[in-house]
Amino acid sequence: MKSYEIAVIGGDGTGPEVVREAIKVLDAASKKFGFKLNYTDYDLGGDRYLRTNEALPDSVVEELRKFPAILLGAIGHPDVKPGILEKGILLRLRFELEQYINLRPVKLYDERFCPLKDKKPEHVDFVVVRENNEGLYTGSGGFVFKGTPNEIAIQESVNTRRGVERCLRFAFEVAKKRNKDNKLTLCGKTNVLTYAFDLWERAFHEVGKKDYPTIQRDYAHVDATTMWFVKNPEWFDVIVTDNMFGDIITDLGAMVQGGMGIAAGGNINPEGASMFEPIGGSAPKYTGQGVINPLAAICAGQMMLDFLGETEAAQSIEKSVIQVTREKVKSLAAGKLGYSTSEVGDFVAAGL
Repeated sequence: MKSYEIAVIGGDGTGPEVVREAIKVLDAASKKFGFKLNYTDYDLGGDRYLRTNEALPDSVVEELRKFPAILLGAIGHPDVKPGILEKGILLRLRFELEQYINLRPVKLYDERFCPLKDKKPEHVDFVVVRENNEGLYTGSGGFVFKGTPNEIAIQESVNTRRGVERCLRFAFEVAKKRNKDNKLTLCGKTNVLTYAFDLWERAFHEVGKKDYPTIQRDYAHVDATTMWFVKNPEWFDVIVTDNMFGDIITDLGAMVQGGMGIAAGGNINPEGASMFEPIGGSAPKYTGQGVINPLAAICAGQMMLDFLGETEAAQSIEKSVIQVTREKVKSLAAGKLGYSTSEVGDFVAAGL
């Protein structure tokens, strides 16, 4: 029997609650499809930081490096200054474990939950591939004359040919594997960001023309992309973009697919430890009430199984999530599900 070592970071707020339901479903899937998942829990997040004044010990980073996959609940604590946990845990893991792809499927399961008029599941089914290790998020830059009337703040976007090309190649492979419209759209801002996106655009066409001639290449400015997400989401198959633009458009994508309660993502190192998470926050005001939606975390678990090669189990989880979304829950928002967090997890597990 195949077995997989999985690191689990419940994190802050409602994170441990949704992770608990994801594991419930993963265990049901592993039992049905004949493999084993061995979990190792890590105490990382706001509570630990407040106790120890340390966000992420070096030794833990080295331990996490040895796992094929990490399941994360949420990071964010009301008593910790914004940025400390996000940079100290999330960004550090993404960079140090070289999770250079952020993968975000945007898929509508039930038209009731789509805020767009007349849009149905067949209209909202695309994937955003976001570069996850470069751009504005490297922390390059600094202050001059900080705290004075002459203050200057510089934040630099770092884009390397290596980083851009490996992201593009991953996106082309996603489009090829999906075999839906066989189209890859580069989302950028070539008319203003004339250095960074000159590199992106040249690499995009060079790689596509040489190695992926069957994949149609398309381009859209980021502002136009947000318009089309709302007006014609059916135009998109796979989108590839840089770190900042990817961060922004995936949140809009989450709303189009029904909200943060259903949106999951993966931080991918194709050859190393990858981390899967619901993309919503820790929602501390709902902690312990049993009203948070676990479906995004369950979908993150589904993405994790697909990454590990357990595709049949992953597809089975998605089918059950679709059924529960369409037939059970009254809303995807916290407190309005019509059922408790654990009941929703039970429904998905039973659907397997």
